[in-house]
Amino acid sequence: MALRSSKQGIIRRHARADDVKAATQVLTTLACFALAWAAAVWSFGVSVWLTVAAGGVISLFTLRVFTLMHECGHRSLFRTQRLNRACGFLLGVLSGMPQYVWSKHHQFHHDHNGDWEVYRGPYATRSVQEYAAMTTRQRWMYRLKCHLAAAPVVGFVYLIFNPRFTWLKGTVQLGYHVLTRRITEPHLSMAQHAASFTTRYWQSDREYRHMAANNVVLLTLWALMCWAIGPVNFFAVYVASVSLAGGAGIVLFAVQHNFEHAYASGTEHWDRDAGAMYGTSFLILPRWLNWFTTNIAYHHVHHLSAQIPNYRLVSCHTENEGLFSDVTRLKLRHVRHALRYMLWDQQARRIISLAEYDRQSRAAAVS
Repeated sequence: MALRSSKQGIIRRHARADDVKAATQVLTTLACFALAWAAAVWSFGVSVWLTVAAGGVISLFTLRVFTLMHECGHRSLFRTQRLNRACGFLLGVLSGMPQYVWSKHHQFHHDHNGDWEVYRGPYATRSVQEYAAMTTRQRWMYRLKCHLAAAPVVGFVYLIFNPRFTWLKGTVQLGYHVLTRRITEPHLSMAQHAASFTTRYWQSDREYRHMAANNVVLLTLWALMCWAIGPVNFFAVYVASVSLAGGAGIVLFAVQHNFEHAYASGTEHWDRDAGAMYGTSFLILPRWLNWFTTNIAYHHVHHLSAQIPNYRLVSCHTENEGLFSDVTRLKLRHVRHALRYMLWDQQARRIISLAEYDRQSRAAAVS
């Protein structure tokens, strides 16, 4: 593969953070995000349609906030870890996602991109065998979950419900664990009891502290906004805009890895570079949408190296376009079609559509 021999040189040339560019991106995004919210608040007494329009703009800037947060998690937006961490926390609060914990999970995706035995994507893509074992109702629910119309609901669960619910549930479990252990083993300290607690919601004390800090700051902001403009006004705009932004982000992420016959290997035959080239798509988006998504559509370059900042992805692609000639190109009109490819064919090592599965099943039944 030509890419393999050129990879390190490409990374050395383009994996260079620029603090001025990064700060400009963050500050302009935050200023526009605040202005969009100010416009929504102003519109409450003017026109519901103006509120809807303002909410749409807030959704777009929420999407940009999230993608900038994502880059801080890769430590590629700014030059220093301190700036990436500080900005990542702030952007995580505004997007509703505990950045540090999320970045750990997301890095797992990068470390195993294309190895579908280990990582199945945001929709938890099922294998052909798993889908065949489902009941009729389970298949219907799976198809519904992957449908474009369900994206805002998935976005609500992803950005609003889950980060709050998992923190609260895990905190209650932690408190119960410490109290019950304190009764049975009073000679041990509270810290020792807490250290023996395990949960799937966080992997370390540091992750829990970041989750707690994110949620406390965010819930405080919710309370202040409810006090300032009223809970109905605030949550009507907030829930709608964040759900739309989350849904759009998940759909974009999904079609960057789930598309017609995308590379999908098991661990034994997995190749990292093949995953970047054949298991990742290049979304050809309008320039304005590339701006709101911080060029994440150049996803093949991002998976070549997550250390390449968003403001260098386009130039990296342009300079090495010949090396990326085999990368699948998708346009917005192809997104709905790509979402139909939601099954992992383990034998063929590729992603297939539900319709393709049905054809294969009918052919197998006849033979």
